[in-house]
Amino acid sequence: MALDSLKLSDALADVASGALQLPDFQREWKWDDERIRALIATVTLDYPLGVVMALQTNGTSLFRTRTLKGAEDAEGEVPDLLLLDGQQRLTSLFQALHRDRPVETVDARGKPMNRWYYVDIAKAIGPPAERDDAIVSVPEDKILKTGFNRRDLIDLGTVEGECAAGYFPLHFVFDTERVNAWHQEYVKVDVTNWGLWGQFQMHVLNRMQSFQVPMIKLAASTTMDAVCAVFERVNTGGVPLNVFELLTATYAGNQEYVAEHGDYYKLPDVWLDIKKGLTSSYPVFGRMEAGVEDGLSSSDFLQAVALVRTWERKRQEPRAAVSCKRRDLLELPLADFSLLAPRVAEAFEWVGAFLERQCIVRAPDLPYRTQLVPLAAVRTILGEETEKAAADELLTQWYWCGVLGEMYGGSTESRFTRDVEQLVERLQGNTELVPDTIAEAAFLDDRLDTLSTRNSAAYKGVYALLVKQGAVDWYFTEAPLNAARLAEYSVEVRQIFPKAWIDKNHRAYSNRANSIINKTPLSLRASKSMTGSPAGYLKTLALESGMRPEWFDDVIGTHLIDPAALHTGDFEQFYENRSKQLLELVMSAMGKRTVFRDAKAG
Repeated sequence: MALDSLKLSDALADVASGALQLPDFQREWKWDDERIRALIATVTLDYPLGVVMALQTNGTSLFRTRTLKGAEDAEGEVPDLLLLDGQQRLTSLFQALHRDRPVETVDARGKPMNRWYYVDIAKAIGPPAERDDAIVSVPEDKILKTGFNRRDLIDLGTVEGECAAGYFPLHFVFDTERVNAWHQEYVKVDVTNWGLWGQFQMHVLNRMQSFQVPMIKLAASTTMDAVCAVFERVNTGGVPLNVFELLTATYAGNQEYVAEHGDYYKLPDVWLDIKKGLTSSYPVFGRMEAGVEDGLSSSDFLQAVALVRTWERKRQEPRAAVSCKRRDLLELPLADFSLLAPRVAEAFEWVGAFLERQCIVRAPDLPYRTQLVPLAAVRTILGEETEKAAADELLTQWYWCGVLGEMYGGSTESRFTRDVEQLVERLQGNTELVPDTIAEAAFLDDRLDTLSTRNSAAYKGVYALLVKQGAVDWYFTEAPLNAARLAEYSVEVRQIFPKAWIDKNHRAYSNRANSIINKTPLSLRASKSMTGSPAGYLKTLALESGMRPEWFDDVIGTHLIDPAALHTGDFEQFYENRSKQLLELVMSAMGKRTVFRDAKAG
């Protein structure tokens, strides 16, 4: 790493020639008109602009590159430097001070506009504190409205008009020949302009033309992980850079692929096709209309690929580690990704079917998105072996232990690794091994009391288990709920004893009204009849179903509810009975006893 200083004029010339470009992971971002004016004022005063940072290329770049906005004429040139920090400053200055076109910017409300930038000579030679006011933003047609109600017009469309107004055009400030020509016209207007020009040249032009830009240059050997880390640290005001964007630029810059296929590798297009395929079959992976990153993300997919790649590498190199840390993703070669991506995509299709069997079919009902990553990796590694009865039983138990034990709520990378290695080893024959997620999972007996919102994975898990074990809707009673009927009937978690009724009749239990114990999956249509006391609304629902009341009680029982407690309005009996039944449901899914307050896990 080295710190150099170069003239601003030279830096902008490098932008124009393509010697200084951007790695393609840099986002477009326009500065507004006011910030550009302030930036120009800083340069005219020779105040520090801040350090910029660039990566040396040594003639070759790991990334696909692009020119800064406005320097498109240099596209195709091989850059010497890639700008990591300072894009907006240099882009704004390049457009304002180097090219004969208006600057593409936005106003304070974000509305696009094109502006020219001038400096009012008379104001510029005044006190430095007034320098911001001396920088003038002019519309694209170069007609400036001033005065009361902006009725006075200053026409800057000609050199004569500029000189008469005393407004120097900044877009050719570094072109000595044009500056001299403009100077000659300016002093022709009024002989007293000679003195003004002398002061202007001393206090403004000379400072701008000698302005230095401090630049940190990173060596071409800097690792991608370091580039990514540096970029994120220096761009604290922007949107954090993610690995997918960095890999997109890296893969696009792969010249071997370009030579073989005649075009660069478009990772976003590959991911878009994969995500479209997954969501069209299994909505649990997200909604495409909400964006390609809604639900299952590109990062999730890359982590699954990295887990499989490092697992396969470990088979050849026992000392290697199975991992999916950011470093592993950044070091993922295009050749390996191209081979593994179709297999991992196929594995996620299987994961979608697996979730459907657990009656989890909508993205908002998914307890943990992250838990799908190791599951897809295991499927990729073992293939159809996961479809055997013993394998399905183990994976189902592992899944529910992760959900109900709330094992995927914190840092997950180390758990990913352990789950993949341990599940694969167990399914390949080591029947003595109990995966950590199964061994460590615990469900406290009073956890049900506090499960009250979708923010909890266990809350969503209990909801799905109620559907899976055969709950029948209280209006559409012809068959148990299943994956297909959840969306068709607009099934959601509904309160059994309405909170208003509890507040009126059992105020001591008001804090339990929102517990999952007092909720169950029911259709929107059923919920419309569920007002007032349970005894009252059950009669209405029984009549609507056309069933005999005792038969309708059997329907209620499919939700692990004691019908008698509803008929008598005994909330306390209902709550105690259902707590026990839901605990049994949880224990059955986890394949182990829950942890009681006065006992250890069984």
